[in-house]
This record gives sequence, C-alpha cells and structure tokens, in this order.
Amino acid sequence: QVQLAESGGGSVQAGESLRLSCSASGNTYSSDCRTWFRQGPGKDREGIASISTGGGITYYADSVKGRFTISQDGAKNTVYLQMNDLNPEDTGRYYCAAAPRRACRPDTALRRAYMDYWGRGTQVTVSS
Repeated sequence: QVQLAESGGGSVQAGESLRLSCSASGNTYSSDCRTWFRQGPGKDREGIASISTGGGITYYADSVKGRFTISQDGAKNTVYLQMNDLNPEDTGRYYCAAAPRRACRPDTALRRAYMDYWGRGTQVTVSS
C-alpha cells in the first residue's frame, strides 16, 4: 500500500502562483509513476502532469503546458506541482495519484484508469 498526502492548495487571484506537494509513504517502490489530476466544478477528473520518479520523464496536458511544472525530491518521496499564471479555469480539487513505473508512458501517464493509489486532494480556487 502507498499513502499519498497533498498540501499547498489555497485561494489566489488570477495571475498568481501556487506550489502543491504530494508526499508518499508506505510501499513507495510501487509508486514510481506520480501524476497530478484535477477536478473542476461539474467536470471530469483530468490528468494534468506526470513524472516518472525513476527517470524524471514528464508529461503534461495541453491545458497546463508552459504554466505548470512537475518535479520531485527523491529523498523526501515528494512530488511538487508548481503552478504559475493561474486563471479561474484552474479552479478545482487537485489530487495526487501513483502507479508502478509501467504506467508512466505517453498513452497512460495522465489516465485515471492506470493509477492505483490516490490522495484525498487539496482545493485550489482562483478568482478573477
């Protein structure tokens, strides 16, 4: 089992930044693929950024490319999501998910069905 805990959410104005953190504990050997998802009001949960903690390969959804950056601190078993130039459409609950390394491929890394473990999420609200 892997336990994931997100932090760093909050309320900001459009154009501002936030950094989310996702710390992992438990059997972290089965959580090499770490992905951030978000779910806005009335929307499906979408994968937005993923990182293979073993090799550092990253994937991004088009909606966040160029504004969000996923990174990791291996010593702390923590993955970060730096979010810049936020806009109201970024409002939602942000979840960290994890899966074994095999999930970190271009066609699966951002797909909900391939994730095995989930955190409880952290809320991000962006006002105009």
